[in-house]
Amino acid sequence: MAKLGNPQNTIEILQKYDFHFQKRFGQNFLIDSHVLEKIVRAAEITKEDFVLEIGPGIGTMTQYLAEAAREVAAVEIDRNLIPVLADTLHGYDNVTVIHNDILKVDTCALARERNGGRPFKVVANLPYYITTPVIMGLFEQKAPIDSITVMVQKEVADRMQAGPGTKDYGALSLTVQYYASASIVANVPPNCFIPRPKVGSAVIRLTRHEKPPVSCEDTEFLFRVIRASFNQRRKTLINGLNNAADIPCTKEQIAGAVEALGLGETVRGETLTLEQFAGLADWLRRQPGG
Repeated sequence: MAKLGNPQNTIEILQKYDFHFQKRFGQNFLIDSHVLEKIVRAAEITKEDFVLEIGPGIGTMTQYLAEAAREVAAVEIDRNLIPVLADTLHGYDNVTVIHNDILKVDTCALARERNGGRPFKVVANLPYYITTPVIMGLFEQKAPIDSITVMVQKEVADRMQAGPGTKDYGALSLTVQYYASASIVANVPPNCFIPRPKVGSAVIRLTRHEKPPVSCEDTEFLFRVIRASFNQRRKTLINGLNNAADIPCTKEQIAGAVEALGLGETVRGETLTLEQFAGLADWLRRQPGG
């Protein structure tokens, strides 16, 4: 099979199957072999690796991953792409295509069945609308993930590695940084895709921490506190938490927690570090009703 990193080969396959891009799946296919090679290098794929690919599309990246990895499982939601993938990947005996929604796939079971429960690597080209739920879902399932190397909208990549006090800093930044260290590997312009997206993209690698950088008594509650703190960015931290239905504390208790952390009553969530949020969550959880 001809390599799909070549734009002409991609166009031929799309025409062969009379494929129509689905806006609801946010489909943009990579047509730049240099970017594809850079992603495989950044993911540090070796012949020892089991790789989970999310959203293989017509199999462009899958071909590169199959040549580098021991085995690839590619999860594709669009049923129209399944026969295309059977064609473009027929020469690779180490690839399994799974027709499913990645949010419904048990990645822990996949790791047990295909990789003896050992850590695996994730590679994906994710549309904007599903980036956050997919990445959070992968981490929260507690599957043995070594790293996630993912193509996302540039703005989302910036948010993942943003620090306190910046405009990009938010719940996504904190959640990603709790689980992994984030580094942008490459910026990718719109002309590297078919069809061309309206915005720039970036490849970001998330390398899982062996253990989280902060300790907290209840991770789920920590993330509830974080989300509530950013739901109304213009409000103070105290008011934001007080307005959140799933934070079972009084305004007085919240104010007491903020004061106990040495923060002023007008402080906003966007200025707190992950460590401060962990301290705040633990303090609130110990309150009567918390």
